[in-house]
Amino acid sequence: MSHTVISHDGASIAYDREGEGPPVILVGGAFQFRAFDPTTKQLATLLAKRGYTVVNYDRRGRGESAHDVPMGLHETLADLRAIVAELQRIHELGEGVALFGNSSGGAIALAAAAHGLPVTAIVGFEVPIGAEQGADGAEFLAGIRDRIAGDDPDAVVEYFMKDMPTEWMDQAKASPSWPLMVRIGPSLEADAESLAWAQSAPHAELLGSIQAPTLVLVGEQTLDEMSPAADAIVAAMPNAERGTVPAVQHSWQPEDMAARIAGFLDEHVPR
Repeated sequence: MSHTVISHDGASIAYDREGEGPPVILVGGAFQFRAFDPTTKQLATLLAKRGYTVVNYDRRGRGESAHDVPMGLHETLADLRAIVAELQRIHELGEGVALFGNSSGGAIALAAAAHGLPVTAIVGFEVPIGAEQGADGAEFLAGIRDRIAGDDPDAVVEYFMKDMPTEWMDQAKASPSWPLMVRIGPSLEADAESLAWAQSAPHAELLGSIQAPTLVLVGEQTLDEMSPAADAIVAAMPNAERGTVPAVQHSWQPEDMAARIAGFLDEHVPR
């Protein structure tokens, strides 16, 4: 059953909640939302069966959540705070939540924890942060914003995917899903901004205050940039470790991911 919560600026954020136990919020990366992403929906159900209250939500600008609203990182973090407050108010689910962040959703999860969201644990999968204090994240964000402000909606998605394997772009444009990807293009600003944030200061300065136990996962077969990114995150955080999960080309199976997440949370999240 779909629920809604009202964020700080009046935006309606839609989410599913299932299971009973310590709360876990699934933070989607680029192009992920409930109606478009059956894999994460399966992950939510599997984690719920393992004894967790799981929230799978549509980020603003996607699915059943508000469109025609500001979609930057500030607003995206405020939406997470609103979901946490709703869980605490309605469902009495304790003082903090665990976060699973997929890809750029992992950077959003780290930014949320660094900005004071009450977090009990974090699991991130292939969080694609760039080199420490590099300029490419800020340049990429500027390019995204320029295209969002333009009159060619396709250009937003094309620019966001420009550094991904060429076959990914070809498959996306040939797919009937392309119009949906284009429709949520403005919401990619938060993804790009989270990656720019991760380069805005030394990693230890940005991430070193996060005390929550953190597992940074990469696939057993991964893209070249993902392993150095994972190493950089782990090195900057006081309670982080690196792990692997069966995954190929930035894509995982829900059964494998649920087992890996639950195994980590079982060790670190109080019941």
